[in-house]
Order: sequence, then C-alpha cells, then structure tokens
Amino acid sequence: MMKARLSWIAGAVLLVIAAVCLFGLPGDEKKGIVTYTDGQVKKSLTIEETWLDAPVNTEILTGDRVRTYRESRAELNLARLDVIRLAPRTTIHVSKLYEESKEKKIQTAIHLEEGDLWASIHQVEAATEFDISAPIAAAAITGTVLRMKVKEDTTTQLKVYEGEVKIRNRPQALVPQQRSLAPHEVPGPYEIPGPREVTVEEWFYIIQAMQQITIDKKGAVVSRSDFSLEDAEEQSDWVTWNRQRDRRKTKRITE
Repeated sequence: MMKARLSWIAGAVLLVIAAVCLFGLPGDEKKGIVTYTDGQVKKSLTIEETWLDAPVNTEILTGDRVRTYRESRAELNLARLDVIRLAPRTTIHVSKLYEESKEKKIQTAIHLEEGDLWASIHQVEAATEFDISAPIAAAAITGTVLRMKVKEDTTTQLKVYEGEVKIRNRPQALVPQQRSLAPHEVPGPYEIPGPREVTVEEWFYIIQAMQQITIDKKGAVVSRSDFSLEDAEEQSDWVTWNRQRDRRKTKRITE
C-alpha cells in the first residue's frame, strides 16, 4: 500500500517537472527573454531611467524599454513563440506584455519609438490582442511576420511578409506635446480663443502579405503598394538575417 502510494506521488512529481520543462512556470508566460545580442544592447527598468546592459538571458517585463546602439542588434523571445528583433539604433517600450484586461483579454503592446523592428508573431487567438505601434500609427497583429521602421521625423513604414496587419492612425498622438519642467518665463495675460472643432482624418487599412504602407509625420498615408523579395531593399543584410532567424524559429517549433 505504502509502496503504491509512493509510486503515485513520484509519478505526479515527474508529471509536474515535465510540465515545467515543456511549458515553463506561469510567471514565464508574462516575460520576455533576450535571446540574441550583437554589439551594445541596453534596457531601462520599469521605474528607472538608468540604462543597464542587457546580455543574452536578460528578462524583459511590462514597462521595460530596450535600446540598441550603433552597429548593434537584439532579439527578444516572448513566451517562447513571439519574436521581436531590433536593428541598430532602435528603441522600443514594452508597455504591456501578456497582461489581462478588464475584458479578460490577454494584451501585449509594444511601442516602436525609433528605428527598425522585425516581428514574427504566432497566430493570435480571439481572446488575445497584440499591438505594435509607432508615434503616428498602431498595428493590430493577427499572426504575421512584419517589419516596421520609424525615421527621425516619425515617418513610418510598415511591410508585411506573412499574414495580415490591421493598421490605423492615432490622432491622439499627433496633438499632445510634452511640456518641459525646466524653469521658464511665464507670459503675461492674454485672451484665450473660444472652443473650436479640430478634426483629424481617421483611416484604417488591412495590409496583407507582401504589401507595404508609408505614413508621413502628419499621419497621412503617402503610399500603399505591393513589394517583392527581389527588391533591392529586400536583399539587405538586415532582411536576410531576419529571414534566416525566422527559418530557425519555424524549424525549432515544428520539430
């Protein structure tokens, strides 16, 4: 009797260990891991402005920012399936990482502040939201491979390699300007103009595989077209490297 009970307990323990090895602990589902670095990669902690080195195996949590410097690259693995890669001189803010909303949806939101980002996202379920945004646009991901690039003047380009992306403008991001807290001269009394309606043309597009869209700094769509893997830009070292890494990821998942 005792031997049978011990055998049952041992079996249960082995099952738990196996589950942990296969799926990780529950907390692992809400964090990312730096899985590749080349050059100088840093992260800023959730409540601090200090930038710290972020070598391979560094944890990335909700609220963290990650930055690559000149001639540097980084790869982040989120929940072992979703992958985000940063080109040189790129900064992202992980504002949400598999956080549960009031509507019981699991939300992930990554903001590309500057630079060039490559994302390989697995199929997003109905109860999950995955957004990648730029200063002037936000993309809702449904399971795709994409590239988003933000220039210095915030002009944004989105390319979709697989799947599709729903992209919309963000009028609220075009109006607010951060005010400096430094001491400055306060102007004298002046007349405040009355209320007036300010309209920003809103738009929404579905960008499918091998399509691209470019949005200028004012949030207007300036081009939307197809592209080809034979294009000169698609022969760049950055694109080639990402496609190689994606093939490795696919092989690892399917094996």
